[in-house]
Amino acid sequence: MRVYLDNCCYNRPFDDWRQMRVKLEALAKLTVQLMMYMRKVDFAWSKILDYEISFNPDPKRRSAILYWRSRAAEYVDATDSLKPRSKEFELLGLKPKDALHLASAEAASCDLFLTTDDGILKKVSFVGKMKVMNPVSFIMEAR
Repeated sequence: MRVYLDNCCYNRPFDDWRQMRVKLEALAKLTVQLMMYMRKVDFAWSKILDYEISFNPDPKRRSAILYWRSRAAEYVDATDSLKPRSKEFELLGLKPKDALHLASAEAASCDLFLTTDDGILKKVSFVGKMKVMNPVSFIMEAR
């Protein structure tokens, strides 16, 4: 199984755990991260992840997230071939960066796109055969 984690998933463990939703999503993301580390799932990384992470003002957080780039099974560069598909996702109401994440995951032949972004989850549940879901839902299904 190949997964793609949206930027918000990589950042979730650094958010305020006093909120129950944040805590559950952080724990689920860390469980997925363990699966990635143990190579039980492989995952894709993309140029749009690099771009978004470059704006993270916290150097420790940025470094911790970028660690995963070197472990990815596939890297999706920002190419012109992603633009038409990204525009299709924007027509569904997705923000341009979110649309690029989905297009990148699809280009990497991912089976699963994980996000904590309600805006994405409300608009898209599948992209072809790729399932779009919250990491908590994934962990609950994977049990």
